[in-house]
Amino acid sequence: MLDSESESLKGILLSEEICSETQLLEIEDEYHRTGKRFADLLIDFGIINEENLLQLMATSLGTDVVDLSGVEIPKEMVDMIDSQTIRMYGVIPLSFDGTAITVASRNPLNYQIADELRFILDKEIKVVVAKEKQIDVAIERYYPVESETMHDMLASLEVDMEEGTTKNLDALKDEELENMANDTPIIRFVDVVMYQAIKAKASDVHFEPFEKEFKIRYRVDGALYEMAPPPKNLAIPVISRVKIMSGLNISERRRPQDGRIQLKIGGRPVDLRVSSLPTSHGESVVLRVLDRSVVNLDLDVLGIGEDVLRQVRNIIHMPNGIFVVTGPTGCGKTTTLYSAVKEVNSPEDKLLTAEDPVEYDLEGVIQLPIHDSIGMTFGRALRAFLRQDPDIIMIGEIRDLDTAQMAIQASLTGHFVFSTLHTNDASGAVTRLIDMGVEPFLITSSLIGVLGQRLIRKTCTNCKTGFVPTDDDLALLELTREEVGDRKFYYGKGCQNCNQSGYKGRKSISELLVMSPKIRELVTLKAPTVVIKAKARELGMKTMREDGIRSILDGETTMEEVLKYT
Repeated sequence: MLDSESESLKGILLSEEICSETQLLEIEDEYHRTGKRFADLLIDFGIINEENLLQLMATSLGTDVVDLSGVEIPKEMVDMIDSQTIRMYGVIPLSFDGTAITVASRNPLNYQIADELRFILDKEIKVVVAKEKQIDVAIERYYPVESETMHDMLASLEVDMEEGTTKNLDALKDEELENMANDTPIIRFVDVVMYQAIKAKASDVHFEPFEKEFKIRYRVDGALYEMAPPPKNLAIPVISRVKIMSGLNISERRRPQDGRIQLKIGGRPVDLRVSSLPTSHGESVVLRVLDRSVVNLDLDVLGIGEDVLRQVRNIIHMPNGIFVVTGPTGCGKTTTLYSAVKEVNSPEDKLLTAEDPVEYDLEGVIQLPIHDSIGMTFGRALRAFLRQDPDIIMIGEIRDLDTAQMAIQASLTGHFVFSTLHTNDASGAVTRLIDMGVEPFLITSSLIGVLGQRLIRKTCTNCKTGFVPTDDDLALLELTREEVGDRKFYYGKGCQNCNQSGYKGRKSISELLVMSPKIRELVTLKAPTVVIKAKARELGMKTMREDGIRSILDGETTMEEVLKYT
């Protein structure tokens, strides 16, 4: 289903007979697959150029196309709308005639933006059309990025803060919930929460109602940080606001729901996956932030050791076989797979991926979203893939015997297969496949290598401080004083740059199990994980713990991080 702006645009194109319904269906499929804006896809597909598209939208709205390149916006106009509102709604104010403010909007056909701005500013809004790049440049020029703090926002909220004033959730009617969610201070508060989360490069935002408090937490570099707690009675309107933005049913409070919010902040698209969960004190809502601009899909920047990286590159350029990345949820498996797929992507090869969901758009790769609810499983996707003449296939996850067997069949018929598994280490992947019911001889004939990995936080370079490890420290890591020599260990004191945590950014630590003849013999004999791991170490495999110690000695991370994750 398209968003309201895209539906409006689709209706305009059909009424003006600019393209056929068949062409629009093709673009609609691409919209759902990639998450790109519908308007951008129309230009990419050559249906219409940007100038004609802008004019078409302006004619439909009964407004004008404005060239912002030579426009100077007076200071009094800039002061009429705060920076936060400007950035969240993607508008730039141009003039005020005493009654209505004229704004150029990135999304002129989204009528909800004009309605919400009327709420916020208590003035009529006239929308004009302008080039998106010109609007972004104007926002950066007139509204530099310093957003107001959450403390300021809480102080200015025009909500009754007294305890016990909020009605019981079940007693509230849908109309009352919607009115509360559309209250101007609530709109601004939620916008600030999202803006600050994206600014802090958070991967998730948690809205959590408890019996006596309402918590909002960000996950940054794998750790949760709590923001200034808002009053408990903001839980209902704030969560209702998020549900409205993500297209969820606000009257459904007994079942989990999933939705999606698409924003453009600072001129870049941000996709938020929304999940609501009913609890005993209201709904808990989690937003997964997919900010494509902060993910660098490059094997060289993942922090993988040089020896392992060289072997991984040898494996992924083989003509056929299976390469598996393994580890717990949130360990960076998908990013590693994307980076590997991007590296082998070339015009000579056809690449297909099946993902749940498609997280990032890869140029030149056909990506299929998995929908278990309609029967589009990984196994079914793989069967369809084999009829599409692919060279390289990526499966988001091997979850069951059916998917594992299809992946093996694909590799044995001349395809290279990338996938992930949920196991604790590389050696465990083999026994996991046997536990699923895969015959050992099939594993030995198809599996080429398994990369086990974890993500650990990097020491903040701004407040990094060295110290000489004690004998107890070395004992915990099973190191000797001779192995360490005169090298120091490091930790972060905590500074403004790292939010007083001592850490900034994350890197991968990994271990690579290469399926050598001796390892294959053990697999055929259904040897336990510990035996396979011992033989792999004997043959030269460096474990994740050893890779973590390398990171400590290189001053990249702390011993606490390595001990925590290995």
